[in-house]
Amino acid sequence: MPYHHVQDPERLQSLISAMMLIESDAELDTLLKHLVRSACDLVGAQYGALGVLDGSGQHFAEFITFGVDDAQRQAIGDIPVGRGLLGEVIHAGTSIRVDTMPTEKLSALPPNHPPMHNFLGSPVRTSDGTVFGNLYLTNKLEGQFTDEDEGLIETLGRAAGLVIDQANQRTRIRGLTLVQERERMARDLHDTVIQRLFAVGLSLQSALTKPLPDDVANQINEALDDLDDTVRRIRTTIFEITQGPTTDHHSLRSQVLRAIDELPSAAGLHVDVLFDGPLDSAVGPQSCEQIITSLRELLSNVVRHAHADRAIVHVALKNGTLEMRVEDNGSGMTEPATAGHGLHNLSTRAEALGGAFDVVTASKGGTVAIWRAKELSA
Repeated sequence: MPYHHVQDPERLQSLISAMMLIESDAELDTLLKHLVRSACDLVGAQYGALGVLDGSGQHFAEFITFGVDDAQRQAIGDIPVGRGLLGEVIHAGTSIRVDTMPTEKLSALPPNHPPMHNFLGSPVRTSDGTVFGNLYLTNKLEGQFTDEDEGLIETLGRAAGLVIDQANQRTRIRGLTLVQERERMARDLHDTVIQRLFAVGLSLQSALTKPLPDDVANQINEALDDLDDTVRRIRTTIFEITQGPTTDHHSLRSQVLRAIDELPSAAGLHVDVLFDGPLDSAVGPQSCEQIITSLRELLSNVVRHAHADRAIVHVALKNGTLEMRVEDNGSGMTEPATAGHGLHNLSTRAEALGGAFDVVTASKGGTVAIWRAKELSA
């Protein structure tokens, strides 16, 4: 029954009030709770629910209720899966009204479910006609659900569909804004911070052209090394903050980060990552697989043998050669660099890509594993 056939002005006013209540800029979950409450108030139902459909359109992804408290919800158990009378509304795609609940439908209710005397179910459609979910109302407080009740709930459902569209659109816009903000931050880091660091570095390098005491020249060179390291770290940060839904998760950089994330927290190893060069565009999928396998082996060695709590993974591509360095602050080498089955595998994989593998003692203690490859396009 269309809402314009409703004769009672008070009920029409109630419908308008309910539509205004759900028409807000609140988050979607808040809007849906308002919708269920408003539907119950509009037709005088004791209990109400909104079953939000999943991607298949046949089962519930969420089930929002009104009229039962948290203890009752917990006693009822898991949310319905979309069968029985609830499923009939899903499959019909139209309103269903039951004046007296049949015994077989009551017996199908889960234990601790409130008694149901009568029932009204109606779909909630978005603007493109897709059924977002279904409103379910039961136990009208006075008499039975009527044609007028059905018309009011259908109208409320159509209005709610438009509000749901708006809420989803706001969510998409916020996501887009977040991506744009990440890109702005990345531009600022690159165009402002890195450029200033380069300017400082050039000033320091020009100072080295003048006669200076050895200790001053050494300090300047150390400062230049620190600046280079800072620039590499900022570039890595730029890559990390621009990761998003559209990022190619099969890229070398993404896979390096994932391999590091796979380390168990119990290992107690903090790993910093540095990237240099066009890693994602120059490295083919087969070469990428060999690189990641080697990285996992290197990190495993650090965890099992180095007794380290920090490590730096530096992956760089320069002049056609990829170099992956893993440096730790552990106890250093306790066996020859050529020993061990794992180290042999690392050498074999590097040589298969035209490279080599070596392990040396770090200048400040610990170990530096250096894995190189040249044939990267495959």
